[in-house]
Amino acid sequence: MKKIIFLHHSTGKVIWRGDTGKYINKLTGRSDVLKYFKNYNRKNGADLSIEERIFPRKEPYGWKNYPFDYYNIWVRNAGEKPYMNEPTLEMLTKEYEVIVFKHCYPVSRISEDTGAPDINSDIRSIQNYKLQYNALKSKMHEFPSTKFIIWTPAVMTRNQLSEGEAFRTLEFYKWLTGEWKEKGDNIFIWDFYKYETEGGLYLADKYAEGPANSHPNREFAAKVTPLFCKFTIDVVNGIIE
Repeated sequence: MKKIIFLHHSTGKVIWRGDTGKYINKLTGRSDVLKYFKNYNRKNGADLSIEERIFPRKEPYGWKNYPFDYYNIWVRNAGEKPYMNEPTLEMLTKEYEVIVFKHCYPVSRISEDTGAPDINSDIRSIQNYKLQYNALKSKMHEFPSTKFIIWTPAVMTRNQLSEGEAFRTLEFYKWLTGEWKEKGDNIFIWDFYKYETEGGLYLADKYAEGPANSHPNREFAAKVTPLFCKFTIDVVNGIIE
């Protein structure tokens, strides 16, 4: 069995459910991701297992899953013991062959750089993101038998994001998918930003729960969830390098 873990908050939950209603998911545990993997296993005689986990949880760590927080838990506080009840990579890689993680959409509220980057700062800026992502890449490379899938940043609606923040998110996105990504390593990037923006700067209005709600809607999830599942399976099978 190949075991996959998907670490997320609320936007990830929308994609996990797909076209399955939130109340059906809550009552029965059904989701489009689980359905997709079940059908894939049945048709291909495969044994892939995927599960979800809120990471980090609201208590005690706090509802924050930005570059600083992954760096803080997995790099700054690495080891065989959990940090504030959250598993480190030393722990997760012993149980899962594939680790998928993402950031919630406030990751796109990026402040202007100050010229004094600080890897240990939770200020959301490109200069800090780059230091934290480079440290995360080095950490993930310590586990070459584990495959990591990172989502490009979720973005917000035009009503919730300034133009400057939107352009800085685009800049970070281009750096992440360009300079930061190394060919042939154990890290893979799923381009969520591309699907949300369709070439623009913001979460397209037609894909949002509302102008003031930057969660993607059910229609978007129904379209994108199968693409996420296929990408993940292709990574497992070595089709994507």
